[in-house]
Amino acid sequence: MSALTHRPVPRLTAQLRRPPVLIATIALVLLGWQWVETRARLSGLQTEVARRLADGDSVAKESRVLTRQNQEMVAALQAKVSVLEAQLIETQSQQMALETMYQELSRSRDERLLAEVEQTLTIAAQQLQLAGNVEAALIALQGADARLARASQPQWLALRKLITRDMERLKAQPVADISGIAMKLENLIALVDSLPFAFEQRPRPRSPGSEKKSGVAEPAFWQELVADLWAEVRQLVRIERVGRSDPGLLSPSQTFFLRENLKLRLANARLSLLSRDARSFREDMRQSREWLQQYFDTRARPVEHALGTVKALGVVDIAQDLPSLNETLNTVRNFKLRREREISPAPRAAATGATTDGTH
Repeated sequence: MSALTHRPVPRLTAQLRRPPVLIATIALVLLGWQWVETRARLSGLQTEVARRLADGDSVAKESRVLTRQNQEMVAALQAKVSVLEAQLIETQSQQMALETMYQELSRSRDERLLAEVEQTLTIAAQQLQLAGNVEAALIALQGADARLARASQPQWLALRKLITRDMERLKAQPVADISGIAMKLENLIALVDSLPFAFEQRPRPRSPGSEKKSGVAEPAFWQELVADLWAEVRQLVRIERVGRSDPGLLSPSQTFFLRENLKLRLANARLSLLSRDARSFREDMRQSREWLQQYFDTRARPVEHALGTVKALGVVDIAQDLPSLNETLNTVRNFKLRREREISPAPRAAATGATTDGTH
């Protein structure tokens, strides 16, 4: 009886030990499967992160290049604006000096007339040198000539001849239409946003009955057969222009920056036009023409119109060799010096007479 009572105990313990081993095995299998799935997910995440970092690096490089270009353009514009401001300050200082000189002149009529004529001629010379404004210079010269004509004195005839000669030279000078060119540039800047790109062009559809003319008799069977054979042969051979590469695809951000850079080029050309900088004006027109030919659809009518306008403006000579008024100004100044020498001995003689009277 004792042997029978002790035999079932090992079997019971073995049965009790089997479920934990099975549970542990299942748990290990689940953990292994979860580890493999986690590694696969981590690998996919690493690949996605690497791809996005590469895309971000390329976008950052393009942004840096565009930012550098914009900074260079802004620096050039700031330099030109500073030059214009310096010229404006110099003009204002000269005007103040002329006003002070005018106030300090004597009260004689001839000296006042010479001062007014000199100031008018100086303004005309500044208009020619700084702004190239021939019309304003002509108005100033006509005013100076009218002042001398009202004096009705023969001593001013030589000066009037010089002023008349300067007016004739300015009238014979070919003048560029600055306001008209500036208006055309404004229209081009407003037209840039509506210009189609070259990669957006579509082939023009041909209607099936476009080749048939109304009122013409229907061709014979052999004529239709020859026409069909000729059409098939024409499709076998295709002639294309290889001098120009196919237009590249541009992203929306690149198209936006391209349009903005084209606007900036045209605005810079307008500033160069107003400052009579022919070299910068021609360079801006050349760059704008190259961008229009390279990136935009030249078969579209707006692009064709804009390209024709840019080509026409690129050959305009805005830096014309205007005549100077130095000879006339020197003549006026010589008149003033002569008048000062004629007036200066009189006070000295009076002072000398006063001293001799006091001594006697």
